[in-house]
Amino acid sequence: MGKKYFIKTFGCQMNFNDSERIRGILKSMGYEPTDNWMEADLILLNTCTVREKPDHKVLSHLGEYKKIKEKNPNAIIGVAGCLAQRAGWELVQKAPVIDLMFSSFNMHHLPELINQAQAGYKAIALLDEPPEDEDKLWEYDTVRDNKYCAYVTVMKGCDKNCTYCVVPKTRGKERSRSLESILDEVKRLVDDGVKEIHLLGQNVTAWGKDFEKPLRFSDLLYEVSKIDGVKRIRFTTGHPSDFTDDIIEAMAEIPQVCNALHLPFQAGSDRILKLMDRGYTKEEYIEKIEKIKDRIKDIALSTDIIVGFPTETEDDFLHTLDVVERVKFEQIFSFKFSPRPGTPAYDMEGQVPDEVKRDRMERLLNLQKKIMGEICKRYEGTVQEVLLEDTENGNKLIGRSTTNKWVSVEGGKELLGKIVKVKIEKSSPYNMSGEVVEVMA
Repeated sequence: MGKKYFIKTFGCQMNFNDSERIRGILKSMGYEPTDNWMEADLILLNTCTVREKPDHKVLSHLGEYKKIKEKNPNAIIGVAGCLAQRAGWELVQKAPVIDLMFSSFNMHHLPELINQAQAGYKAIALLDEPPEDEDKLWEYDTVRDNKYCAYVTVMKGCDKNCTYCVVPKTRGKERSRSLESILDEVKRLVDDGVKEIHLLGQNVTAWGKDFEKPLRFSDLLYEVSKIDGVKRIRFTTGHPSDFTDDIIEAMAEIPQVCNALHLPFQAGSDRILKLMDRGYTKEEYIEKIEKIKDRIKDIALSTDIIVGFPTETEDDFLHTLDVVERVKFEQIFSFKFSPRPGTPAYDMEGQVPDEVKRDRMERLLNLQKKIMGEICKRYEGTVQEVLLEDTENGNKLIGRSTTNKWVSVEGGKELLGKIVKVKIEKSSPYNMSGEVVEVMA
């Protein structure tokens, strides 16, 4: 009792939600959190391996964290997540300081792994596939920093075969969480004061397809919306091929579903999309976006883009710029292609030189900066619904609009957790400010 833990998380929202679940497990064991790793009895790195840079960061942090052994020889250092699953014992050989290691498959085994590490063993538990008792993980509540918004993982894994992606190897095949389990967690969260539910999955829009009696992701949206107290619903990340018309209709019909959507297109060239094995063409993606814009008022779109995929030519890249120009995303997450071991793209011929990637990335970001500048000005003078989540600089409150923009207002702490209408006075590409004109809920 009284032991302290420190968690460092890398990567996507799924990883951050996994860390929240790990914190719940540790809380059940009597551990308390600390922001100072030097006073921790347990240090955990929850890792990402989608790109090469996080791999290097993990090794760098391990080199720093091993100093804790001088002060506390019994301190345990662990690595979890996707890098653990991909690298396995190779990572332990590079960083012998690691005492325990597990992947997203077996987070619920953490208590017994800690016991093994405390007994002096290398507690390394990496599985080739999810265990039969994987659903025991949902018995643990999450420990969150945000009182009013919560992530809920609804499925794990991915059945797509994108040639650049390690997720099918590190997270496994698609496994949908049961509807009953999801709704039970949502109810507990609402009882705890949560107003906004953010549904998560590597390919969240494929939820329900693997059930014996298949369900649609739109069915899940309707069911979550029926729970009393759910004021907002978001979800991440969908695949264009699984983003079907019924999901569009559900987004349009359900008041709680926010008018913001993240839908990766990755590249604009049909030739590159085929090499990536994405399963759609440029025009098919554009047609889907047009249908979404037609049905969902003031939809705010965001996307992922990979620059410099093997053999990408200038003409291929111009197709990517064309998609950005035509769709006018409010936010893009862009990455230079990073070859990941174990993926078909790792040793593809025609690797693009780094200087070409850098040039194309700069041009992409300049175009997006121009588009965001145009879009942000349209918000000025409008009234936006904002869920106020936290304080900022004393008398300021901050929250997010339904379009996922940060908004700051003046107001007292009694407004925290409230959804308010805000008249936007100033708007920049990344945040807005305004005046509260109505308190809604």
